[in-house]
Amino acid sequence: MRKWARRLGKIVVFGVLAIALLIGAGAIYEQASIRNDMKSYTPSGKLYKVHGENMHVYTGGQGDVTVVMVSGWGTASPYVDFSPLYERLAPHVKFAVYDRFGYGYSDTTDKKRDIDTITDEIHDALKAAGQKPPYLLAAHSLGALETIRYAQKYPDEVQGIVMIDGGSPEYYNIDSEALQSSFLNTLLIKTGVIRMLYQSDGVIESSRATRNGLKYVPDDLIRIDQIASMLTLDNANIKGEFQQAQTNAKIVLDAKQPFSFPLTILTADYFGVSEELWTKSQAAFTSWSLQPKQIVVKDAEHYVHQYQPDLVAEEILSLAKR
Repeated sequence: MRKWARRLGKIVVFGVLAIALLIGAGAIYEQASIRNDMKSYTPSGKLYKVHGENMHVYTGGQGDVTVVMVSGWGTASPYVDFSPLYERLAPHVKFAVYDRFGYGYSDTTDKKRDIDTITDEIHDALKAAGQKPPYLLAAHSLGALETIRYAQKYPDEVQGIVMIDGGSPEYYNIDSEALQSSFLNTLLIKTGVIRMLYQSDGVIESSRATRNGLKYVPDDLIRIDQIASMLTLDNANIKGEFQQAQTNAKIVLDAKQPFSFPLTILTADYFGVSEELWTKSQAAFTSWSLQPKQIVVKDAEHYVHQYQPDLVAEEILSLAKR
C-alpha cells in the first residue's frame, strides 16, 4: 500500500512539474512571439501625443472634406479594417483613420473609457494630426456612440454622419452581459495557446468569417491584422469600452436633439437573418437627424464595408458633395 502511495505521489509531482514546464515554455514562446511581431509592427501613419500617450492616426486623400473613420468595438486594426473604404475615397476626399487607445498602433491608457474622455481624445488627436473640419464621420458598430457624442460636443465641425451598421444609443442603452476575462482565458493567452491555435488555417478562416474573409484587403495588410489581433488580446481598454457601453449610451441619449445635418444609416441585411430588435432599432435610428436616410444593404453582415465597399463609399461621397 505504501509503495502505491509513494508511486502515486511521484506521479502527481512529475505531473505538476510537467504542467509547470509547459506553462513556462508557453509563456516564453508568447513573449518571444510578441517581440518578434513588434519588429515588423511599425505604424502605418503617425503617432501623436494625446493626453500623455501616443495615439495613431493614418491620413491620406485629397479634397475639402475630411472623412473620419470610426471603428467598431474589438476591431484590432482600424487601419486594416477600413482599407477597402479609404482606397476608394482617396481620389475624392481626405480621410483620417484613428486608433483608439488600446487599438492598432496606439498605446494603452489608464484613463476610464467613458464617452466624454474618448471623444475628447479623438478631438485632440485629429487636431494634433493637423486635420481641419468640416468632418464627415463614418462609424461602424459601437463607434456610433463616440461619433454622436462628437457631434453633440462639436456640432460646428460635423458636416454629416454615415453609420455603417452602427448601433443606436437606444439599442446600447439596454442591460448587457458584462465582458469578463476569465483566468483560463488569460492563461491561454499568456501561455501562447491562443497564438498556436491561430496557426491553423481553419481557425484563421473562422476568425475572419464575419468580415467576408477580408476579401478586399491586400495580403500585406492581412498580416498586419493578424499581428494586431494577437497583440490586443485581453486588452483592458477594449474591455473597458464594452463594460461602459450602457452608461455611455445613456449620456448620449440624455443629450439627444435631432441633428440638422444629414445622417445616413446603412443597415446590413445579415443575409436575411437579422435580429428583430436590431432591425427595429436601425429603423428608429433615423430620429436622430432632420435629414435622415436608411439603406438596407443586401448580401452583407455586420462589417458592411468588407462586403459592399463600393456602396458604402458611394454613400459617403454623396454626403461629402453636399
